[in-house]
Amino acid sequence: MIIKEQLYRKCNEALQERLKHIKKSILDLEEALQSETKSSAGDKHETGRAMIQIEREKAGQQLIGIQNNQELLQKIDCNAKHTNIALGSVVYTSQHNYFISISEGKIKLEDVSFYAISPQSPIAQLLLGKAEGDIISFRNNPFTVLKVI
Repeated sequence: MIIKEQLYRKCNEALQERLKHIKKSILDLEEALQSETKSSAGDKHETGRAMIQIEREKAGQQLIGIQNNQELLQKIDCNAKHTNIALGSVVYTSQHNYFISISEGKIKLEDVSFYAISPQSPIAQLLLGKAEGDIISFRNNPFTVLKVI
């Protein structure tokens, strides 16, 4: 279970870092919008406000994505043992190792690499429900599930 806890912690730390960054961006955009409101009027002023508003909306969408990932991550029980691959499973295959959680990319623990992937990702969709010994083919590349934690 230690490996699952470490992977969970790495994903959570990455999310917290992104959350901190996006909140700062939103704050900066709010300040820029306030500053733009105080500046001169005219088309240039309206264009500046519109650009800031667009950036603020993008940041808001990113914030929603981070919050959704936090909710997904909170559903993972690090103490759960899986025989079939599900959310929260650590999966060792003949090709790569995966942590079915959130899309966080490559995580290296000691000398072993894992890919934190979302259950909605194409590879996770193939893995979900499978068990040790099952063979999966992804992009015409077959691999075997070696171990599920």
